[in-house]
Amino acid sequence: MRDFGKSDDPRVQAQLDRLAALSLPQGRLGLDTIGALMERLDNPHRKLPPVFHVAGTNGKGSTCAFLRAMLEAEGYQVHVTTSPHLVRYNERIRLAGELISDAMLADVLAEVLDAGEDLGPSFFEVTIAAAFLAFSRVPADACVVEVGMGGRFDATNVLEPEVLAACGIAALGFDHERFLLAPEEGVPTEPMARIAFEKAGIAKRGVPLVTMGDRYLPQSRATIERTAAIVGAPLFPCGLYGAWAAKTDGGDGRLIYGEGQACYFHAPLGLTGRHQVDNAGLAVAMLRFQEKVRVSEEAMKAGLAAARWPARMQRLSSGPLTGTRDVWLDGGHNPDAGQAIASFFGAGTPDLANPLRRLHLVIGMIEGKNPASLIDPLGGSIATITAVPVPGHDWHPASAFGPAARSAPDVPSALAMIPEDGLPILIAGSLYLAGEVLRLNDELPD
Repeated sequence: MRDFGKSDDPRVQAQLDRLAALSLPQGRLGLDTIGALMERLDNPHRKLPPVFHVAGTNGKGSTCAFLRAMLEAEGYQVHVTTSPHLVRYNERIRLAGELISDAMLADVLAEVLDAGEDLGPSFFEVTIAAAFLAFSRVPADACVVEVGMGGRFDATNVLEPEVLAACGIAALGFDHERFLLAPEEGVPTEPMARIAFEKAGIAKRGVPLVTMGDRYLPQSRATIERTAAIVGAPLFPCGLYGAWAAKTDGGDGRLIYGEGQACYFHAPLGLTGRHQVDNAGLAVAMLRFQEKVRVSEEAMKAGLAAARWPARMQRLSSGPLTGTRDVWLDGGHNPDAGQAIASFFGAGTPDLANPLRRLHLVIGMIEGKNPASLIDPLGGSIATITAVPVPGHDWHPASAFGPAARSAPDVPSALAMIPEDGLPILIAGSLYLAGEVLRLNDELPD
């Protein structure tokens, strides 16, 4: 089942209903459809302020959040498009710092759907066309654009070198394998090299390509280097011998950023977890290795501390769902996300009896995702597992998460089943579930 969102505004809902009626393209690859759609809309993607384009398997959304926060800390107006939405479709399009209004959203969706009626565009192609159309009509100083899936054939890759300030590639791992590892002539056959090949497809001639360098496997790193050389993109990798480096100072929430042998600054981070240090470093490097938008070190520090990104190791506020309990929310669902979550909670350490290292897990995961992605990394740190449905989707039953897992009809029921023993509660497994949790706790993304 596909998630197109619901809206209280009847004009928006009418366009979301039209989106829901689109058929999914079967086996169609390439940028021809989005290109034709842009042409019919008078090419709004060529009329944008400088764009920061971010791909990756994990962390690209957080990297976008850091970029936006640093640019805004400098005083710039910033357009942002990210996916998926958690509660409202409007979250996918942010105009000059504010979520797109219902009135403008209804207008641009209608214009795009009308223009492309005979082209058979996908949901995401329509969304990106609507975002770029809105971006072209509202003044701003910069754009931050998150790749939806892959990179090479992603609709956002209609962007051309002239509008790009920098491209970045966040952490790499396995996800969407059915699409990204589909057989094709002339592409790498080793899986992680192929994943890197797809992400590096956003590289453009003359546009800085900033990567996590030695954070990648050798085959991924070599593929990105080869792609950058072929297209003529200046490459700025992270690492001991790379152009930039990022590390933690020993705590979860501080970045040490440096270039070469120089240490440029230390900065606290607004996003939680050691993996966010790499995402923050990538965002800083993307700003430093481009020349279209000036951002001071002071603004970088302020933005890094101010960054927020819902449902990524988010500690929920006291609310109608959580009460006063210690509840964390994360939408991660692949192996690398599982490792990051486990690292945050200290899973796998010898002292598993320490209450601070154990947790209750409420999990909802879409059918087709691998339950072991989260269960295995957390291992013996899990005190209880309660499986819940993912609203609007087919989901894994409790039996998929092991013999000790139990089921609940929804998240409120799951929380009611968990003893109040002082252990933290983690709700995880799906961004769609995360959106429902935020709605129930009155913490709507804004």
